[in-house]
Amino acid sequence: MPADLTVEDIRHAAEAGARIVRQTPVLSSGTLSARAGVTVALKPENLQRTGSFKLRGALAKLAALGEECAGGVVTASAGNHGQALAYAARARAVRCEVFMPKQAPIAKVEAATALGATVHLVGSNFEESLAAAHERAERDQLAFVHPFNDLEVIAGQGSVGLELLNQVPDISNVIVPVGGGGLASGVAIALKSQRPEVRVIGVQVATCAPFPASLEAGEPVAVDSSLTIADGIAVKRPGELTLALIRRWVDEIVVVGEDEVGEAMVFLLERAKLVVEGAGAVGVAALLSGAAHPTGDGTTVVILSGGNVDAGLLAQIVRRHESQAGRRLVLLACVPDRPGSLAQLLSLVADHGANLLDVIHIREGLDLHVRETAIQLVLETRGEEHAQLVRDAVREAGYVEPRALR
Repeated sequence: MPADLTVEDIRHAAEAGARIVRQTPVLSSGTLSARAGVTVALKPENLQRTGSFKLRGALAKLAALGEECAGGVVTASAGNHGQALAYAARARAVRCEVFMPKQAPIAKVEAATALGATVHLVGSNFEESLAAAHERAERDQLAFVHPFNDLEVIAGQGSVGLELLNQVPDISNVIVPVGGGGLASGVAIALKSQRPEVRVIGVQVATCAPFPASLEAGEPVAVDSSLTIADGIAVKRPGELTLALIRRWVDEIVVVGEDEVGEAMVFLLERAKLVVEGAGAVGVAALLSGAAHPTGDGTTVVILSGGNVDAGLLAQIVRRHESQAGRRLVLLACVPDRPGSLAQLLSLVADHGANLLDVIHIREGLDLHVRETAIQLVLETRGEEHAQLVRDAVREAGYVEPRALR
């Protein structure tokens, strides 16, 4: 493959995965369109085999390697690429080793293992896992497959853009997550080679966003942290190849916050009935927060790059959203430490339509009389107005919130 990438390269890569890769649908979103003020559609690559777009690049790379990968392949991954390469390697009956950070999501580690890969948990971030994978490949003469800084891999990811050209005739903007930059590069080349007027907007999360500084400096610049709920795009340093391609082909890079990503995940779960991981939801976060400003009269497509999220993390994000929306209320009240006191408080709460989720007695660390106890209630309410009604009823009944001991 040449030192640059063409739409013909992307078409060739798409053919390599045609028998396995699913053509994911394009879904309209009336609610998101109303919120954003433009026509918005979703491209749910979370419905792709292995749960992300990464399978496209993995299949393209193994096809390009041919017999060179017969002895086995090795890679580093935050999770999704590892699963994809494991799937592609199994389809070709090739041994696969994946190096992931020690804090990689359990769901992604288990999924890659279930697909036949040998998973090594090495390092505290992707960059340290990458160094270990390179060392392993050189030592044992295994074929190394980079998750993003590789032309064949980028070409495979670009097949998402080819699909969009056929699925959305009036496409005017594409909003795409950016980690290492392979997806954004491939999609931009596929689209803008044939429709130069289409704007491609890349999105990073603020806690790990090396591309803005790297583009300004003209060379890869690393950030200090990669701690984010968008672990699938937690790449601290861009590749030289993807940085050059994004500089040439991507119109803009915007940044969103952690809270905005969490809210986007819940929005997609509630309104689109789609389970999308943090990395996959950053494009929706950019629209909802106003970080991305689509132009033109056509359709803006948001690529949902993956859906491999730990159930525990998703539950935490949903609970946090419920609390912020006033649908999950925590009350702390002082009651006499005698039989029947808790029942009276619970009866008051029930009379006002709140549902009890949890109750805890607290007797330490608070300024309480020796014959008092504190009760913490976790309640389900119908929203902020209902939550305030319950608060007022508890206060008017004479219950007070205890103070912390100094």
